[in-house]
Amino acid sequence: MSTYVFSDVHGHRATLERVLMRVSPSDEDRIICLGDMIDRGPDPVGVLRLVRSLPGAVALMGNHEELMLSCIENRDDALAAMNWGINGGAVTSAGLEEIDVDEANDLLNWVAELPRSAFALVGDRLFLMAHAGVCLGVPAPDVWDESAAEAYLSAQEPEDLTWIREEFWGAEKGLSAGGSGPIVVAGHTPTPYLERMAFSLDRSPVNEDGLARMVRVGEEQDRWDIDCGAAGGCGYGQVLMLRLEDGEEFYEPVLEGE
Repeated sequence: MSTYVFSDVHGHRATLERVLMRVSPSDEDRIICLGDMIDRGPDPVGVLRLVRSLPGAVALMGNHEELMLSCIENRDDALAAMNWGINGGAVTSAGLEEIDVDEANDLLNWVAELPRSAFALVGDRLFLMAHAGVCLGVPAPDVWDESAAEAYLSAQEPEDLTWIREEFWGAEKGLSAGGSGPIVVAGHTPTPYLERMAFSLDRSPVNEDGLARMVRVGEEQDRWDIDCGAAGGCGYGQVLMLRLEDGEEFYEPVLEGE
């Protein structure tokens, strides 16, 4: 059994389909999506359908899903509509209006129930996962195990799990404490942004073709950013499927028109 993680597909269904074909996960594999399935790209509804259909997959709430729900649940709130609109929500709104109302409501109800964090024990290493990261100011346990991971994530503010940025990526130290603590895997912040935000990176966040790729952050490389800029589209972004067991990275670039 393998554990795969991806994030920030932003409506690029065809790109996600290609990377899934490359990885070809089995029904026994774990797949964790860190949110921001929707907005900006051409087929956000298709991404929601695809992620929901993956056997055994877990999807987390991203800030774009939160913006969508806030707008739909508060239809008379002009600010909520503006916030979603300026963040690329028009294509998602249009897509939901084009499908059967019962399916649209079913998808929205599914999204509304998504958790904001997850964890996985891979070998002897814990991985904590959230869309945006965690607040490192929350007291960490002296000993990390699965129960401690669950308690630590439960102590986080929901807003931090979906929105935090500079305070998480810019910190000098994370949670690893010499390798005994967990690695935090997150998206939300396209990796090229970290060149001016993060304390240290393990490599350039842009590959030789000028496309965004994942980076490991901090003194002990214990924060992994896997938002590879799909929101930026062709010529900038990719969708990454990361296998946690060995760190293997499977990329598919966003192509013109998808």
